[in-house]
Amino acid sequence: MTSFDPNAAASPDSGIFGLSDDVATSRLVLVPVPFAATVSYGTGAEAGPEAILAASRQVDLYDLQYGRIYEQRLCMAPADERIAALHRTARARAAEIIERGGAATGSPDVAAVDAAGHEVNTLVHAAVRDLLRQGKIPAVVGGDHSVPFGAIRACAEAHPGLGILHVDAHADLRIAYEGFRWSHASIMDNVLREVPQVARLVQVGIRDFCEQELDSIRGSGGRVVTHFDGEWQRRRACGETFDALCRETVDALPRDVYVSFDIDGLDPSLCPHTGTPVPGGLAFGEAVHLVHALVSRGHRIVGFDLVEVVPGDDEWDANVAARLLYKMCGAALVAR
Repeated sequence: MTSFDPNAAASPDSGIFGLSDDVATSRLVLVPVPFAATVSYGTGAEAGPEAILAASRQVDLYDLQYGRIYEQRLCMAPADERIAALHRTARARAAEIIERGGAATGSPDVAAVDAAGHEVNTLVHAAVRDLLRQGKIPAVVGGDHSVPFGAIRACAEAHPGLGILHVDAHADLRIAYEGFRWSHASIMDNVLREVPQVARLVQVGIRDFCEQELDSIRGSGGRVVTHFDGEWQRRRACGETFDALCRETVDALPRDVYVSFDIDGLDPSLCPHTGTPVPGGLAFGEAVHLVHALVSRGHRIVGFDLVEVVPGDDEWDANVAARLLYKMCGAALVAR
């Protein structure tokens, strides 16, 4: 870093946050996954990684909370072109199915989309597993919320007994939503079914869910702990502090934690173009406080993701996402 000036403007062809580190030299590696085949309302999350990369060059690098995060060394890996190709073919098929209200699980068109999702899972799992074996902290940048499945599986295999802190407007516990097994709305159902090494899922910001998902939460035997947004608002109105709610949340998690952050967990004024915005949610500072509470109370972030970022006509969504991403990098790196 001796020739790097953190106070200067970033070069337009620089890496994430204007940095020049690569996978070999970085402690934390962001894995872009431009795949969003099964989004069921607003589209465009596949463009999230590229938009965040561009917006990140406007982020000032000194952070009052975590200091010189950039000195810990981080980068965004090159995108895997196979994933972009899988998105293009799978999205074309999925869009037709969604337009007619979904289809039966296992039907030929659904099976083709599921096959693409499975291949993405395999590619992401392999990439993250390799990073973990090198002693690096992996982070997925989506893409829709289906894409971190392989990363969660790899992290849980490396850290059995893993906990997940899941920030989202949605519970994402639907079973094969609209027929798609690897739906963005089914990520946590798939994790609970397929990744036994995940000991507990703790959800924050949840304010849009179906009755089947509520039944899944209540029938989980404590493996799923859900903090509904409306309940948090009620408790705060009755005098509880936000910090107390955060401490209660993170204390329910084991030491090693994977953070899965859907941008729509924020107040939608901060991410108006995300695919399924819902009124309510966290302010930016509240989200940052929650993540900081995790590491300040002795937990270790072994991996994370930021998904469902959709760039609009301006750079607002990507701007917010890039700044949240830098904070998450700081929490994962500095706490280690």
